Amino acid sequence: MTLSRTATTFSPPVMEARRWLADVTHPANRPLINVSQAAPVDPPPEAMRAAMAEMIMQDPESHLYGPVLGLPGLREEVAKQWSAAYGGAVSPEHVAITSGCNQAFAAAITSLCNEGDEVIIPLPYYFNHRMWLDMVGVKSVGLLTDPHMIPHADEAAKLITPRTKAIALVSPNNPAGVEYPAETLSDFYALAASRGIKLIVDETYRDFDSRDGAPHTLLQSDTWGETLIQLYSFSKAYRLTGHRVGAVITSPALLSEMEKFLDTVAICPNQLGQRSALWGMQNLKGWLAGERQEVLARRAAITNAFPRLAAKGWKLLGCGAYFAYVEHPFPMSSAQLAPKLVNDISVLALPGTMFMPDDVTQGQKQMRIAFANIDASGISQLFDRLENLTL
Repeated sequence: MTLSRTATTFSPPVMEARRWLADVTHPANRPLINVSQAAPVDPPPEAMRAAMAEMIMQDPESHLYGPVLGLPGLREEVAKQWSAAYGGAVSPEHVAITSGCNQAFAAAITSLCNEGDEVIIPLPYYFNHRMWLDMVGVKSVGLLTDPHMIPHADEAAKLITPRTKAIALVSPNNPAGVEYPAETLSDFYALAASRGIKLIVDETYRDFDSRDGAPHTLLQSDTWGETLIQLYSFSKAYRLTGHRVGAVITSPALLSEMEKFLDTVAICPNQLGQRSALWGMQNLKGWLAGERQEVLARRAAITNAFPRLAAKGWKLLGCGAYFAYVEHPFPMSSAQLAPKLVNDISVLALPGTMFMPDDVTQGQKQMRIAFANIDASGISQLFDRLENLTL
């Protein structure tokens, strides 16, 4: 019996993890610490919500269909700010707005690949990337990273075949948190360009990069549009997760192919979300800088306190953006450990097995801690529970 396209992949990991909470009662003095999902749970800032309310009441077009590739004003603002931030030439014709960054990835893959083609993705991978590749019949080719969770272009070169259409990177990385060095991205860009394939760089968490200035120079090439596909999400920057607004930056020719997919799937991105993203880009620069500093403070709290866990045999493999990626010391797979943490210490985290193919064993010792929604006090409580965990 032939499988349906959706049956070729696994269940959504975050939804699976939430099912572990069923029938579990947490003591009053030990409330659940949820570090499973990398998305803000707070609403947009009050000033943005006020602006959104005015849009709803005063802007009739915020309720109607709009252009498939997005609101012209938002495309222009992205082009302007990206050109300034990266020191390159980005025009509105290089930008499309999508219904979240996941849809941007789906549009890119669908415009590039046929069934049976291949895309190289570093391990551990962002699971929704793997799921989409599975569902469209594209082979995910895993690229092992080094001990610092950084992939290397010379290793990727060994994996390229005549069916390879792209290499897909995420930086700052989900799930490992690491920020890929500019040289790493340049090496991958040069490799992709030399082989005539695309380099997809998902920069969903670019607003929380710890480095000052541009994280890479890829957009400074005169021919960047021939190779680069850059993805972005407004959800993390402005807490617009429920409004589903993302972006893709690439050549106009490729965007015209993506337009076919986007029109068929959603017709247009969320109009209120697009207007809110534009308002945020134009009015919330200072607020966003404060959000970045808070995330960096949480990252510092993780790294500063980790020696407590290291003394118990834990290892910190990567930390940055919204994530800490760790290796646990227990004689069981993380797939078994993660549900046990819910019952034993009221901690919900995702096992490394959710970010690895079944035949790669490293994930059995790894876990992702998403700290976007716990402050320094919450991180301290989390470490108290992990430090005292005995099995």
